[in-house]
Amino acid sequence: MKPILDPQLMAERLESLKAGIIGGLSVCFAFAIASLLNPLVLAKYFQILASLQSDLNWHLWVSGAIATFTGFLFGVTYRYIIRSDKNLQLKVGGVLAFGLVRGLTQIELGLNSNSTIWPFLVLAGESLLWFALAAFALDIAIQLRWVKPFSST
Repeated sequence: MKPILDPQLMAERLESLKAGIIGGLSVCFAFAIASLLNPLVLAKYFQILASLQSDLNWHLWVSGAIATFTGFLFGVTYRYIIRSDKNLQLKVGGVLAFGLVRGLTQIELGLNSNSTIWPFLVLAGESLLWFALAAFALDIAIQLRWVKPFSST
């Protein structure tokens, strides 16, 4: 068993923290863009999606914090999922795992409500896009050597 202050273990933790921060910021950015586009584009042109409109209230702030935290968790996990392999299925599987868990929960919420399911389907699609954007940002960070991939050995 490795000691807690092992330099190699601490270096791995630091890399995971960096990956988490990049993932969290990426999802936060995607959330902010979606929060701006929903009322300006989707609700304006698709009346059935008008329920996606939200004012700047505490619900939006809590949703943003939750999205950022899930992005952080995705970043940490994604680094371990992809390791130093070049396996596209692992990358897509990681994005789908996080995106579908969040998205299918939103769809289930929509099915349990008395409103139309369309806004919840849009939110589910957004969730998939958020994590795809975070994966793209993490892949770029790894290519630029800002974050070291987890060694599979």
